[in-house]
Amino acid sequence: MSLLTSGRRRGLALLCCTLLPIPGPAFAQSSSYPLEITNCDRVTTYDQPPERAVSIGQGTTEILLSLGLADRIAGTAIWLSSLPESLAEAGRALPRIADTSPGFEAVLKTRPDFVAAQWINDIAPDQARVGSFAQFDDFGIRTYVSPAECAKSDFRAGSGDGARAQAWSVALLDREITELAEIFDVPSRGADLVAANAARIEAAMADAEPMQAREISVLYWFSSPEIAGEAYVAGRFGAPAWISEALGLRNVITSDEEWPLVGWETISELDPDVIVLGTMERRNLPGDDVAAKRAFLESDPVASKLRAVREGHLIEMPAHSMNPTLRAVDGVEVLARGLKEIGLTR
Repeated sequence: MSLLTSGRRRGLALLCCTLLPIPGPAFAQSSSYPLEITNCDRVTTYDQPPERAVSIGQGTTEILLSLGLADRIAGTAIWLSSLPESLAEAGRALPRIADTSPGFEAVLKTRPDFVAAQWINDIAPDQARVGSFAQFDDFGIRTYVSPAECAKSDFRAGSGDGARAQAWSVALLDREITELAEIFDVPSRGADLVAANAARIEAAMADAEPMQAREISVLYWFSSPEIAGEAYVAGRFGAPAWISEALGLRNVITSDEEWPLVGWETISELDPDVIVLGTMERRNLPGDDVAAKRAFLESDPVASKLRAVREGHLIEMPAHSMNPTLRAVDGVEVLARGLKEIGLTR
């Protein structure tokens, strides 16, 4: 290992695993109420831990489960796939309001005192798919949106797939874990989860280090409205870009949009070394099916000539891991393992 590479890896570890400034004693044994949390440029005060929470977005649900809060969850919504094995037992009896975005009345029927959303277009300052901050405030229900969404440059417009002014990093995930742990009065559990994630990221980075000087480029294909049309691919500031940087890869898409639609003629000019294919149980779009993705790549006159396709450098990754959630940590491990399996880390 060269000193330059070793220093780079240590620097990345510090960059991706450092907590953002968070109000309150992040590593205390218990929270201090009243507790003030700044979320999406507004301050919310909590006088006690929530008893009946609704989580809108599987990423949010998985954080609450990882914090041992299954008994506080009164309802869930927006599911893309099954829970990971580590959370399956804890989440077996979770009540589902809807597999997609629920209606406002459906959420109210669960009698929640707290609603957390993974995406800003479900709960937003103004118009939203589920309800606005003010609508929930009218019923005395505290709301919380993932800091990953609040960091978007256009979050006030409620645009869930909008642009980012700065790159997402795991520091935003650490903030979400820590703040939710404080809200529910389990701060030590939050600290433990943050530390465990940091150790996993560091180990995956070490596994991928042998190929970091090879200038390997990558494209992340999440889905497509039409399988032979433009593709939703990861921009330069989302979770996949962070995964790429952690492993020393170059994301070929330089758009500020989180998931820009890009045509295959453009992708062919970029000609990535590796294509990561999103997998999911959801079937809302033709491109949700990874088998359809593979069939297209093998048969399309343009896509089939891509270097990654010709050399078999296709790696499947759960779509959750391409979102800025706990699964992004899984994504680092999945991609590091995939690169090794196709012979790029030898």
